[in-house]
Amino acid sequence: PKNIKQSAPLRLIDQLKVIKNPSILLVLAITAFGYGGTFVTFTYLTPLLEEVTGFSSNMTSVFLLIYGIAIAIGNIIGGKVSNNKPVTLFFMGILAFSNVPALQLYVVKMAEKYLPGTEDVASALNIAAFNVGIAIGAYVGGMVVESSLGVAATPWVGGILVIVGFLLTLVLFKKEKI
Repeated sequence: PKNIKQSAPLRLIDQLKVIKNPSILLVLAITAFGYGGTFVTFTYLTPLLEEVTGFSSNMTSVFLLIYGIAIAIGNIIGGKVSNNKPVTLFFMGILAFSNVPALQLYVVKMAEKYLPGTEDVASALNIAAFNVGIAIGAYVGGMVVESSLGVAATPWVGGILVIVGFLLTLVLFKKEKI
């Protein structure tokens, strides 16, 4: 949002306080597990569509284009809804990538609430958690594909990670009494 003020530069010791805050750590874990689970399957979406469901490479390309457009629309809608009602994080979590703006806004609000002045650090750490989730998802997906389970198992293995993220969301809601 345009109305977030820029904070003064923080000392390193003050920046490290962000990773000691349990509420902020929960949001970061939600981001990592939620998107880690998504990327277990997303990383192997092409072989899943072609080898398991039998779609041609041309149709797979069309599906991936449509999926990419849906992600962009979800981000736009998620950003607009998050600006108006940040507590809709639970409902936003139901829709894949539309909760990225909600999580980003929420981690900033947590930093503002518990550690004023560390909003930029918390925001950067949330993006880092997103990327850690992508790396974990791709790694776990690779392990699944290489195992006897194969590419067809990536959706349910990814689902397990997403469920962990969802359970962490419930813990955060209870802790914060949202």
